[in-house]
Amino acid sequence: MQDVLLPLFYLPPVAWFSVFLEENNRVLLEQYENFPKQTYRNRANIYGANGKLSLIIPIRHEGKRTLKDLKISYAEDWQKPHWKSIKTAYQSSPFFEFYEEQLSRIFENKPAFLLDLNLKALEIIQEILKTNHPYTLTDGYIDKPEMLDFRNSFLAKDQTVLGLNAYYQVFSDRLGFLENLSVVDLICNKGPESVTYIKSLKI
Repeated sequence: MQDVLLPLFYLPPVAWFSVFLEENNRVLLEQYENFPKQTYRNRANIYGANGKLSLIIPIRHEGKRTLKDLKISYAEDWQKPHWKSIKTAYQSSPFFEFYEEQLSRIFENKPAFLLDLNLKALEIIQEILKTNHPYTLTDGYIDKPEMLDFRNSFLAKDQTVLGLNAYYQVFSDRLGFLENLSVVDLICNKGPESVTYIKSLKI
């Protein structure tokens, strides 16, 4: 077994799940880091009709920057457009109808903290994938970790091509394959084969 330190994302990208679900990884999820802007911690990329579409959770600016203390802003009702965007993007995908009810539960409540929303989303995704990979949350900031540290990996603005195996996507016949989108894209397009795909990746 090896210890890995992972950031906690909102509807994480496929590559993140390849690390999270690796059987030999003992996963520690970071909750004490200072919140970095423009990352997957509060955004997810899906495949919309015009290409990559970012769903961004608005954050309340109260001076607190530690992830576990970060509050979500509900000044605007972002949950409805997020869910509508997911439905619009994937309603014609092969497996959306099978997971629609479970995915909709991510947007049912209004948790105060981003940490709680991301953990709830992770719980539902694991339920859909029929996985139950254990993890623990950090109990303080680890400045110099003696473990594999992925906190600065999987950058939302990173254009690096990972070379992930292409799979069918709703708009790929028109716009081509977009790799490493949110795991929601994989689930809706590959269904029960999603875990096999994830575990075949070497990140």
